Parts: sequence; C-alpha cells; structure tokens
Amino acid sequence: MGNKYTKRYTEEFKRDAIALVDSTGKTVTAVARDLGISSESLRGWYRQAKTDRGEGRPGELTTAEREELKRLR
Repeated sequence: MGNKYTKRYTEEFKRDAIALVDSTGKTVTAVARDLGISSESLRGWYRQAKTDRGEGRPGELTTAEREELKRLR
C-alpha cells in the first residue's frame, strides 16, 4: 500500500483535473505541472476516466468492475 509520503487526492480534485485536460486541450503533463501533481498520477486517473466512459482499450476494467472484483475476493 502507500507509505506516509503518499498524497491522497479527493475524488472531486481528480474529476476537476481530468476536466481540465478535456476542456483546455493541454497535455496531461502540462495540466499536472500547472496543478503541482505527478503527471503519472493524472495520466492514470485520465486513463481510468476514459475506460469508465467506454473509451478505454478492450479488456480494461471500469471502476465499478474493479470494485465488484475487490468485493468478491
């Protein structure tokens, strides 16, 4: 899991960051730099949001599917 240095972001913050990528036309890296966050974090959130909207690659699990698998395990 995470360590004491791992930052946690709210779902609202993540949604807003993803919306900035979609609305501004800036790259994920540029938006992440503007927000002062890791580009890899934002890239992961953005990729998952696309999957949740049905725009992901074949075989990628939506957030709901991931939660269901976690619950079933």
